[in-house]
Amino acid sequence: MFRTGRKYSHLVHDAGCGCANPNLQQRSRYLSDYSRRNFLAGIGSVAVAGMAPRIGNAQTAQRPSKMLLRQIRLFDGKSDTLQNGVQVLVEADRIVAIDPANNPAPEDAMIIGCDDRVLMPGMIDAHWHAIYAAVPLQVLMTGDPGIIFAASTAEAERTLLRGFTTIRDLGGPVFTFKQAIDSGIIPGPRIFPSGAMITTSGGHGDLRMPFEIPPRDGQLSLSEMMGSAAIVDDVGGLKRRVREQLLQGASQVKIVGGGGVSSPRSPLDMTTFSEEEIRAAVDVARDWNTYVTVHAYASNTVQRAVAAGAACIEHAHLMDEQTARMFSDRNIWLSTQPFLSMEDTASQTGVGAERAARIFVGTPKIYGYAKKYGIKTAWGSDLLFSPELTARQNTMLTHLSNWYTNAEALRMATSGNASLLTLSNLRAPYAGSLGVIEKGAFADMLVWDGNPLDDIRLVDNPEKNLKVVMKDGQIFKNTL
Repeated sequence: MFRTGRKYSHLVHDAGCGCANPNLQQRSRYLSDYSRRNFLAGIGSVAVAGMAPRIGNAQTAQRPSKMLLRQIRLFDGKSDTLQNGVQVLVEADRIVAIDPANNPAPEDAMIIGCDDRVLMPGMIDAHWHAIYAAVPLQVLMTGDPGIIFAASTAEAERTLLRGFTTIRDLGGPVFTFKQAIDSGIIPGPRIFPSGAMITTSGGHGDLRMPFEIPPRDGQLSLSEMMGSAAIVDDVGGLKRRVREQLLQGASQVKIVGGGGVSSPRSPLDMTTFSEEEIRAAVDVARDWNTYVTVHAYASNTVQRAVAAGAACIEHAHLMDEQTARMFSDRNIWLSTQPFLSMEDTASQTGVGAERAARIFVGTPKIYGYAKKYGIKTAWGSDLLFSPELTARQNTMLTHLSNWYTNAEALRMATSGNASLLTLSNLRAPYAGSLGVIEKGAFADMLVWDGNPLDDIRLVDNPEKNLKVVMKDGQIFKNTL
């Protein structure tokens, strides 16, 4: 399954472990000569290359000081129904007025007539990997930072044009990439970065090659050099790794609490960090006024993370009902993904396919628990390593209609996910409201041809049905 750990599946090739693959070993030895600084320098080279203007790139165009979107039916990200016959005024990067009286436009405003189409907030994906979403495994194994970040740059724009104006990144060397987007060098969504996944030896994030074990002279493994993972086995080291991610600009910290689908040597039922260790990470995050989210599937793994004070759990597809009740009892967030079948995943064989099948069985159970106990639930897609699969990001959102009304699903992907992002407090990289259409909020907005509250399947074809994409008050797509 395309999940957090899949980014490390350079150890898995087709039907099982690729540890004996001589080409993979050669590439791994080649990459061992890289320092993390050299790898990240590749980000800078791609970012500089991206400064060249492109025809039709809204990032390079001068935007008007004011824009008025007229003749809209408004879904504000919080309601069950549409508000008809209103207009929205944007100035710079903010919404400055929601006007049901349809007052005359300011003289200096650009007018966009929407002809009674539906306007809604930009969508938020709470579990995404901006660097690895569209990088094929064979490209990743070459170790060429230029092509890795070139592929990620192209995918960032596609993500934005699918209507996702914000993502929460749950693992990867994304800090400089985020800066390139924020500064307007490349188009892409806002990013709430976690930085490296923090794991124990043998955990889901530890996919070292056999010749990398044990580390020699303190040498970092390939994934550590790339900034994808941080492997620690003591409280002191864990605190240091958490602080390092926060120092680089992490808005939240990702801890690996158990096994995963695509990591062949870390089964789903295993548990990694002790309660004491997770609590230490939580304490450091709290000192920085932010939070820890924990990757966990099995009930005992989830329970340990909850007991240690984690504010959010990722996945939890295998938890039982008793564990689910803990979420509502302790007011904890569940960030999960509606994986239903192999269509939503990579092509898995062997142990990976067996584990994926267990996740598919667990999906309806966790959404049933979420509704039964009123669990605060965030939606994410968690797709990786395939530009073909990332196109299913919108499809993953429509899967929510199996358990929620269309309005509930769209609220989850807008104001609901935005509420999760507020846990970052002052570590949030953007000072303003997201996921809503209201005065003072960021001008991140979409215009759909049709009403997704009536038929959420419209969202599944953004190329045809998504007419306007605005982020930060800039228009990236307008086919009206």
